[in-house]
Amino acid sequence: MLNFSSHTAQPTAPPANPSNRHFEALTQMSDEDLMSHFQAGTVEAFDILVSRYKDPLTNYIYRFLGDMKECEDLLQETFLRVYRNRHSYRRIAKYSTWLYTIAGNLARSEYRKRKRRRLYSLQSVNRDDEEYEVEIPDETFAPDRHTESTIQDHYIQEALKQIPEEFREVVVLRDVQQLAYEEIAEITGLPMGTVKSRINRGRTKLQTLLKDIYVTQEE
Repeated sequence: MLNFSSHTAQPTAPPANPSNRHFEALTQMSDEDLMSHFQAGTVEAFDILVSRYKDPLTNYIYRFLGDMKECEDLLQETFLRVYRNRHSYRRIAKYSTWLYTIAGNLARSEYRKRKRRRLYSLQSVNRDDEEYEVEIPDETFAPDRHTESTIQDHYIQEALKQIPEEFREVVVLRDVQQLAYEEIAEITGLPMGTVKSRINRGRTKLQTLLKDIYVTQEE
């Protein structure tokens, strides 16, 4: 066994690494400040933004398209466009709004390419405009409920795939991504009233498609 106590000279701590301090300072910044630093040439700021939004964007795109391979491709393309078009960003907009707009445009474009292969023609009308929530679980499950939650998540994703694009996108943005109505309106370019109406109609469709699952769960 090595006995370091016998040494008369105590080891000195290594000098602080300025780059580490700089990176730590960056991690404390807002998204918008990070974009400013990125636009000025600090690539580490971009890396931090990617780490912050990789998982939420993956969830958003996957819920929209229902295909993990396409999701991964679009995620990479989204951040590639952020990198290439960083100087087009202006602080008058939230970074998250700008980012989701890019991802949403890519997802909608991909969805339209696949639209001909879809045979779903569900129709339903929400008879009121009252606000209510549809529970869509996140990607993290408690160990003792992992199997049950995974099965439920599969059915929820299948139900989302059956909802028309205009409803699915806003429901995912609201109930999965937890974005404010104002931000959803900016991302989609829709009036606020249309956003709320589509969210409610989308939730109605989800509840109809998932009613048997929820009944089984309650039993």
